[in-house]
Amino acid sequence: MCLKAHIRGIADFPKPGILFYDISTLLAHGPAWQEAVRRLGTLIGPHRPDVLAGIESRGFLLAAPLALQLGIGFIMLRKPRKLPGPVVGLSYALEYGEDRIEMQADAVQPGQRVVLLDDLLATGGTMAAGIALLQQAGAEVAAAAALIELTFLKGRDRMQVPFESLLTYHE
Repeated sequence: MCLKAHIRGIADFPKPGILFYDISTLLAHGPAWQEAVRRLGTLIGPHRPDVLAGIESRGFLLAAPLALQLGIGFIMLRKPRKLPGPVVGLSYALEYGEDRIEMQADAVQPGQRVVLLDDLLATGGTMAAGIALLQQAGAEVAAAAALIELTFLKGRDRMQVPFESLLTYHE
């Protein structure tokens, strides 16, 4: 099955000059969505994760069903003030400004093997921050993965752990 056939490109979103890869059409097609999760499981399985972490919000759509398929837990990395209870966080630089990612303080145990997922890897800033946050909490980040990788933005170069992608776009 050609999964790229189920992903639509939307020009000039969220701003002029950007081609947005919209996975909502993939999610709406049951067989394609099931195949994408199955293939991601094949990529991630060899990293032997104890738990999967997803980056808000589309990373949740990948990590949660994949964790269920693999029979392991799922944790959320979110924007500030979205999680109850004590949290740990990490601020990181964006092209213009700063952002922050947080998780619940007890989300991972020291030494726990985690694979971090998001829907798309572009420049790699958010994914690199998520890896650093998990490591700061004592997790062993076994790998990171995305459904889509925009190879021309070289986000993979920022990863300090093995990185897997299911689909690549070169421009």
